[in-house]
Amino acid sequence: MSETMIESFLPDVEATDILGRALAATQPARAVVYLHGDLGAGKSTLARAWLRALGVEGPIRSPTYTLVERYPVPGGEALHLDLYRIGGAGELEFLGLDDADAALWLVEWPERGAGSLPMADLQVDLSVEGAGRAVRIRARGVTGDEWVKRMEIRGDLRPFPESNP
Repeated sequence: MSETMIESFLPDVEATDILGRALAATQPARAVVYLHGDLGAGKSTLARAWLRALGVEGPIRSPTYTLVERYPVPGGEALHLDLYRIGGAGELEFLGLDDADAALWLVEWPERGAGSLPMADLQVDLSVEGAGRAVRIRARGVTGDEWVKRMEIRGDLRPFPESNP
């Protein structure tokens, strides 16, 4: 199977919100998403927009210091993890994720939990491009492939401006 992928440009926070809503509207009943990008690339901003689109009310905190934040969402629970501060995958056992039957996993810095996390359905790569962000969404497996196709059908992501790659 070839890798299904979408590339887009997010010129501002509103565009990031649109992406979060599109991901929430098209996600399968159970989903695991790895969020990649340097510090400040917009991973937590995207996660926050996504969780809002799923109906989470009240504060949505970055899990930078808590490592995991849990939110009730339709179909169960969403887990938002930030693994930047862990020393290795073995530390995940202290987060109580072994029995987590979450509807959604949003995992920042997933490479630090390699081998101890569920396999990703999507990989979202964010990078700073001028005043905005470049985003590349890659399917991982059949579920991810179908998800990306649903995103493409929606068609609400912006292409790169002519001046960007």
